[in-house]
Amino acid sequence: MQRKSLGLVALIVVPSLLFGLLFSVLLLLAPAKPAAADCGPTVSVAINGVDGYSQEQLKNAALIMDAGKALKLPRKGQMVSVMVALGESGLRVLDYGDGAGPDSRGLFQQRGNGAWGSYADRMDPAISATNFVRALQAVEGWELLEPTIAASKVQRNADPYHYRKYWPEAVKLVQALSDGKLSLEGSGCAIPGQSGAGDDYPWKDSPTWSQVGANDVSTSPLNMYYRECVDFALWRVNQQMGSISAPFKFLNGTFRPDGERLGSAVTWKAGWDAKGWPTGTTPRVGAVVWYAPGVGGADPRFGHVGVVKKVQADGTYVEEGYNGNPPPDDHNYYTRTVRSTVPSAFLYLPTPEEKK
Repeated sequence: MQRKSLGLVALIVVPSLLFGLLFSVLLLLAPAKPAAADCGPTVSVAINGVDGYSQEQLKNAALIMDAGKALKLPRKGQMVSVMVALGESGLRVLDYGDGAGPDSRGLFQQRGNGAWGSYADRMDPAISATNFVRALQAVEGWELLEPTIAASKVQRNADPYHYRKYWPEAVKLVQALSDGKLSLEGSGCAIPGQSGAGDDYPWKDSPTWSQVGANDVSTSPLNMYYRECVDFALWRVNQQMGSISAPFKFLNGTFRPDGERLGSAVTWKAGWDAKGWPTGTTPRVGAVVWYAPGVGGADPRFGHVGVVKKVQADGTYVEEGYNGNPPPDDHNYYTRTVRSTVPSAFLYLPTPEEKK
């Protein structure tokens, strides 16, 4: 937005972001490419005390735990499951076996004998973990057995004590991941809670306030100016919380429980705090990206907000939003790749437990 518009914002009833300054090229890495077709789970990692594990390994450990939780497997069982994957594959999805089992595949090196499903099943971390958990639960009294013995009854390992040395690491991993320092975020392409990805903002053809003039200010059903960064971000929030049509659940004037407006981007962190929703410094798919005024090239008065579209293993994330480019491409959809250390904070949507 052009600088001459800034004075108007202080006078209008509905505050909004006017983000017309281009992000610094030193901070933004490159225009984002379209999301890849392989949209596997995305993991945000910020773990202290779990050294030596890659993003891939941590993601697979989280998937194993998730499979266990879905089947109401207690934490000890999750540790047994992670222990086996450590001992069989180093928490990697291996597309090869060994001398004892040349047809073994996947995290658990499951054999191609029909007991573990198809090749695709064995190569799928979530499915293979689910099949392992079910087999472990079928072992009578497994909870009372030494972990390596319980595991060997499932795997039928020639050495029943093969997994013993992996137990301490499995305990450490499960404890660290259970502390909430790692989160499994669902699809790395589409945002959770929406049917599509990309520019699905429903009012993309609506006139901006600068187009209609100061005397004919136009706002969206979310009570923000059309095609501003805050309107797009609030649309994403509503989507992910299951509100995709009017009357929308979260509006500019009703978001905060204290009655204050969510307002322009500068107030969003305070809005999250007032609502008691979590914030942090780690990007997660679907999180709102918050830039304080002047940070990362954001407007020095109003800041900026975007949305995390995809988290990447190299410490960057793909950000999407509206009104993040200078004229004549302002007030349009954009994506860009940003280093995770650039924004002021990431504003997370609450989990089902936190919403209660």
